[in-house]
Amino acid sequence: MSEKATVEISEIHWMMDMFQSVDVGLVVLDRDYKIQVWNGFMENHSGLLPYEVRDKVLFDAFPMLDKEWLLQKIDPVFVLKNRAFTIWEQHAHIFKFKNYRPITSVAPFMYQNATFIPLTNITGDVTHLCIIIYDVTDVAISKIELQEANNELQRLSQTDRLTNLNNRGYWEECLQKEFLRQRRNHGVSSLLIFDIDHFKKVNDAYGHAGGDEAILHLAKILKKNLRETDIGGRYGGEEYGVILTETTAKEAYIFAERLRIMVEESVVSYNEFEFQFTISLGIAEFTGELNSHQNWIEVTDSALYKAKMSGRNKVEIYTQPQLDE
Repeated sequence: MSEKATVEISEIHWMMDMFQSVDVGLVVLDRDYKIQVWNGFMENHSGLLPYEVRDKVLFDAFPMLDKEWLLQKIDPVFVLKNRAFTIWEQHAHIFKFKNYRPITSVAPFMYQNATFIPLTNITGDVTHLCIIIYDVTDVAISKIELQEANNELQRLSQTDRLTNLNNRGYWEECLQKEFLRQRRNHGVSSLLIFDIDHFKKVNDAYGHAGGDEAILHLAKILKKNLRETDIGGRYGGEEYGVILTETTAKEAYIFAERLRIMVEESVVSYNEFEFQFTISLGIAEFTGELNSHQNWIEVTDSALYKAKMSGRNKVEIYTQPQLDE
């Protein structure tokens, strides 16, 4: 055997050795989607030897593949002779392999990026396609955890720590958006503001911790009554606000009265004490005469003030003052 032939055989041997040991998946398909090449990465993660899958149609060998999606990636590569790519954010994986990396063991499967490469013969025709599978589980998990951490930070920035309701800043942002939406669409929504009657007496009798228990107790009752479309928040101290979307003042009154009765009949247990309290509530339906969301709060607050001045433990609906003739 000539020296040149020996070198060529050695080069082929090295290439095959690299092909089998490289830390990416390599799969070659023919035009009928039959598997022609299956490297060591694919063997190790699938548990299938090359001879077990060779000449089998990919979708028969792996019926759990997302066939429709994968064909949308493969077929244009055969036809257009262009490479295609996919990343885990678009599609988490092609082959659902288990994740064995100890650092990212929290991942139930391997996240994958992939490249689809057309393979041509000596006449330039695409006869085969190579799929390169990259294990990007570490990158994916890091990004997912970072996103989850950012989401949690955002949630915390919008949440009142004591009650787990929306805090005032975020709740007012929601109210401003609802105000603008109603002014644009000429729909209907109502604003409800309420607070604990004689809250100072609660603090004086049971201390600030007892007052916090009353605030938390009220928040729990409120959350039980909120609909999915309602936006509740702690406006400040013992005061709460609820944006009742697609709700008239009369409908809001029914909601508020139910809430008032539930609070009046409930009992707060704090240490060895048990006590009760009541709330007063004000309602204002959106009208075109309101010039800002702050104005909406002001008129609702005036209804609450009226409820306070007329005896407390009641609901009042804001009515537009009549000008003297």
